[in-house]
Amino acid sequence: MSETFDLGVEAMKAQLDAKVASYFSSCVHCGLCAEACLFYTETGDPHYTPIYKLEPMKKIWRREKTFWGKLGATLGMGDELTEQDFADWETLVYDSCTLCGRCSMVCPVGNDITYMIRKQREAFSVAGYAPEGMKEASRRALKFGSPMGVTFKTLQATLSHVEKDTGLTIPVDKQGADYMTLFSSMEIVNFPEYIESIAKIFKRAGVSWTISSKAYEATNSGIQIGNKEIAAELVGRVVEAAEDLGVKYVVSPECGHAYTAIRWEGPNLIGRAFNFEVVHILELLEQLQSEGRLKLKSTEQTPMTLHDPCQIVRRGGVVDQPRVLLNSVADNFKEMPDHGVMNWCCGGGGGVSANERAETLRLEVFTRKKRQLDQTGVDTMVTACANCRIILEEGIEHYEMDAEVISLTELLAEHLEE
Repeated sequence: MSETFDLGVEAMKAQLDAKVASYFSSCVHCGLCAEACLFYTETGDPHYTPIYKLEPMKKIWRREKTFWGKLGATLGMGDELTEQDFADWETLVYDSCTLCGRCSMVCPVGNDITYMIRKQREAFSVAGYAPEGMKEASRRALKFGSPMGVTFKTLQATLSHVEKDTGLTIPVDKQGADYMTLFSSMEIVNFPEYIESIAKIFKRAGVSWTISSKAYEATNSGIQIGNKEIAAELVGRVVEAAEDLGVKYVVSPECGHAYTAIRWEGPNLIGRAFNFEVVHILELLEQLQSEGRLKLKSTEQTPMTLHDPCQIVRRGGVVDQPRVLLNSVADNFKEMPDHGVMNWCCGGGGGVSANERAETLRLEVFTRKKRQLDQTGVDTMVTACANCRIILEEGIEHYEMDAEVISLTELLAEHLEE
């Protein structure tokens, strides 16, 4: 047995807090979580049942927390966690779970299966059983500040193009600004239109904002791979930059796990409260609109539907704001079936998009989102997550669908009142 395996076992034991133990104890083996998971519904493979993905942790729970398990261990009987368990379950833990939380929504006894898989990933990461793509993303995040290796020099080049195209000046390292805005690497590299859009909106609405040269990346690969130390380091950099600049708010961009990491996980990861508030870009835009600072004209006649990013909507609670904003500029907005907190995942969250090994499976289960879109009869899908946007575009291309994906923030910028 390897040294990392032993560390992984100890890490697994450490994850068995009272919450996890109570979840295992209360599971009634109903299987409803399977019907809520697109990896099961689209493949029919029972191995993709969410609670089954937790068998390695369940072995430890039985042995450490149950009467019969403890008795069996004393007598030298019962199942022990083996290195083969890590090897066998690695693909289930990382390839077939986006941490979307839909399974947790339907559990009749209230078990948060997503929380449990997050905990189990921490042990797998310690044991060295994680996809190479996610490991590399984590290493790049620590070295460069971005999981895609985007440096501040790269961001500066993007900002220069935005300034040239808009005639606006993008504030960097501005002391005392109200808002410090974060971006995901996807937006910097693939969708600079998002940066251009918020620059236009903030200018029109009179928002005092800035970007930090020390912490501009929102994506937290530590959360995705299950490494608390990396997650805490990345959050800490944002917190330090925000407090050094003296801002009142940090704006999380159109990125799901970024919002989870900084808004809900952040204070626990660094062990203290922030000296600022965290707000998602959609929360801020809806607030600006309600205050009369963001004035929009409703001229879009194209039928549109909304893809709800799991971490922003289901796990984060930003449900009404995107609908208020979209209805402000779209005269023909049509909800998807199973929308809002019960929306189906794009298939690429939880680090799955950074896991090349999972690509074939990810495209296979995209059929769930394809059917969901087909049922609306609409060809334009609006969303507020750059990662979702990439995955949706790849799925649309793979299945040769006549559809397009657009950013909600970018759509709003196109409809600013003169």
